[in-house]
Amino acid sequence: MSTDYKYAMFRLHPKCFVPRSSRIIPASDHTRNTPPTAKDHTPESNGKPSGLVGGGTRHVTNNQRGYQLEEGDPAVPDPRKKPRIIISFPRGDPENPYNWSKGRKVFVLSIGIVAVLNSTLGSSLPSGAVQYLAEYFEVKSQAQLVLPISLFLVGYVLGPVVFAPLSESYGRRWIMIITFVFFTIFTMACAVAPNWPSFLVFRLLCGITASSPIAVVGGLFADIYDDPITRGRAMAFFMAATTCGPALAPAISGFLSVLTWRWTFWAGLIIAGASLMFLLFMPETYGPAILKRKAQRMRRETGNPNIFAPIELEKKGARQMITITLTRPIRMILFEAIVLFSCLYLSIAYAIFYLFFEAYPLVFQGVYGFNTGTAGLPFLAIGVGAFLSTAIFIGWDSALIRAKKTNALWAQIEEYRRLPLACIGGPLYVISLFWLGWTANSNIHWIVPILSGIPFGIGFMLIFMALLNYVTDAYEIFAASGMAATSACRSIFGAILPIAARPMYQDLGIPWASSLLGFLSLAMCIIPFAFIKYGDRIRANSKFCQELREKKRRMQEEKEREGSDDAFLPDEEMGRTSPLR
Repeated sequence: MSTDYKYAMFRLHPKCFVPRSSRIIPASDHTRNTPPTAKDHTPESNGKPSGLVGGGTRHVTNNQRGYQLEEGDPAVPDPRKKPRIIISFPRGDPENPYNWSKGRKVFVLSIGIVAVLNSTLGSSLPSGAVQYLAEYFEVKSQAQLVLPISLFLVGYVLGPVVFAPLSESYGRRWIMIITFVFFTIFTMACAVAPNWPSFLVFRLLCGITASSPIAVVGGLFADIYDDPITRGRAMAFFMAATTCGPALAPAISGFLSVLTWRWTFWAGLIIAGASLMFLLFMPETYGPAILKRKAQRMRRETGNPNIFAPIELEKKGARQMITITLTRPIRMILFEAIVLFSCLYLSIAYAIFYLFFEAYPLVFQGVYGFNTGTAGLPFLAIGVGAFLSTAIFIGWDSALIRAKKTNALWAQIEEYRRLPLACIGGPLYVISLFWLGWTANSNIHWIVPILSGIPFGIGFMLIFMALLNYVTDAYEIFAASGMAATSACRSIFGAILPIAARPMYQDLGIPWASSLLGFLSLAMCIIPFAFIKYGDRIRANSKFCQELREKKRRMQEEKEREGSDDAFLPDEEMGRTSPLR
């Protein structure tokens, strides 16, 4: 291998992201008698050839630099061994997802939204076919008729626990494709289920595999959008899709189940199959996984086994999964007030949304005499509200950007960035519940209770947009665990609470059952206002936030001590294409 080719491997990581066990520093002179210190980062300026200690002497010419592993430091590997070479993206590297073209990013965004639409559409797909399922499988218990949706939501609990961390080890693409293939297969299995128990098992398996897009797509968008404004708006569309899917499904199943309940799932299979064709063309977006693939290719091409991507040096295993992935979300629920009360509010709102798949048929079929097809149409109003909430979110985001540019004081306060959206959404959510309950009367036109779905959709989405963003901003590097906690909690609530829907509405009546939900939501409305008032003190006393501040402090000290890594190569060299790219 030529000297220039060796040097190219170093040039692939201009930021020189190297673990302390493999520190690379510039050698000031190959004749230097005393070993350099860890703080010696002075680039060579005298034009003399340089040496590589522990790896044999090599000479470089022109403005190339030699690199030297420091001997005598316990943090450095045995000098008899070849140094590790850790690669990263050069500045402006087209392989870096942040640098992809706008068209390619829109393609990934579209695929993510389509995958989420399939997942959420599948969650409520049986809602319009319940009576036909009951007749075919001879199911008499009303509690059992809730299970096709509830078991699907139980499957959602596994998404953030299993598929999210897997996507951070093996990349987004294959996790998404493999789980979506199985989701498609289990959707087909639902369509051909021979009996009630097998149908319920297939619904659970559908939920488990459908939880992958819910858990992974947020990271997918973070992979390609480094600008927080663009990323936030992409997430707004993603969250709107999570509401529109369940809102569309009742109408689809209601009209098709008249033919046969199996056609409900054949339709889901057709939609999933068409979506899978696009998903197969989705590129890998997870930067560390892309670097891992590049490092593997470089090892094959060069025969050097010491070339690594950072992700290959991370500790992995079952113990790591159990101690970090599983216990941290639980600890955050138990000991972090922000996570606990966010989980509570989001879980109640989410459970009421899925409870409506039991309540709406009682209102529109029981009171207004809609058939199974038309009884699914009122859910579309919720979808309209979800899209309107996206416009509100973008409007608020624009106002926040203008306030930051003018250095407005309120824009610098963490609690004022997103929580005001929940302060708007919460009351709208409450109003919609009372609106539905007290206008669902045969003497009042059916359009009036249907229109209650618009403020419901707006309120529901604004609550989620505000609280999820607040948890992310408050915990930063621990945000994934916070998201896992909120996702698992709301899925459990969404699976359990709808079981009580029919008995509650039959015993209390439509007005008072809806009012009970309204009063419960009214109590939850206090939470974002309390966060605005006390959030800074809560974060100051939070163990996780204290640890976060300590990590930031250590990182800043390390950065100041070691200096800028960009000093290793001049700017004009960083962008130059190397033979290995």
